[in-house]
Amino acid sequence: MSVELLESAKKQAAFAAVDEFVTADTKFVGVGSGSTVVYAVERLNEKAKASQKPLHCVPTSFQARQLITAADSLILSDLESCPLLDVCIDGSDECDADLNCIKGGGGCLTQEKIVAYNSKQFVVIADYRKDSTVLGHSWRLGVPIEVIPFAYTAVSNDIKRLGGTPVLRMAKAKAGPLVTDNGMFIIDADWGDIQDPAALHQSLIVIPGVVETGLFCDMAKVAFFGQADGTVVRKTAQ
Repeated sequence: MSVELLESAKKQAAFAAVDEFVTADTKFVGVGSGSTVVYAVERLNEKAKASQKPLHCVPTSFQARQLITAADSLILSDLESCPLLDVCIDGSDECDADLNCIKGGGGCLTQEKIVAYNSKQFVVIADYRKDSTVLGHSWRLGVPIEVIPFAYTAVSNDIKRLGGTPVLRMAKAKAGPLVTDNGMFIIDADWGDIQDPAALHQSLIVIPGVVETGLFCDMAKVAFFGQADGTVVRKTAQ
């Protein structure tokens, strides 16, 4: 599939989600991270400009913050000013049949989960490649796990005991590990197909040193997947 068609699929999914879930009554929006969210912000800005009603947007990352700031009709906000959001629109690295997600390929999983949790509705937007039956089947880079740097070796050993294969994520433009917006490290842990993502999350989150996992379970209610032919598939949680 060409880059142009793939970007079109992302754009169609983003526009469909914004058009359905951002209405005249929407005031507070969580803005996720990633390439598909770029198109969501574009559409949010168009709607805010057309309605001349302010949309207060809470970012999940530095990237999202920059997108909101660059949009001339969106208002940059935070959870202190807007503790309960009308909707959060975010991407996904992989989404299973129950709309459980793996997120964190961009390193922003903790902020993304906080914003999604504090939203009345969490809506996923992605292209067709992210639509899967079982987590870990298509996304083979592992489950991102944000960890306190002091504990990364100990956490890696616990991941191995749980049957996973941990890899400390390294930075691309500098020597050494990637450092998140929170000053943490990320371990990408591969379990292959994940039959019970909620149980795996619970096993990981209790490990001292784990800040958050990239398993978003029972959070998304609707997902929009842009297709290669220009259509959009809308799925709801079972």
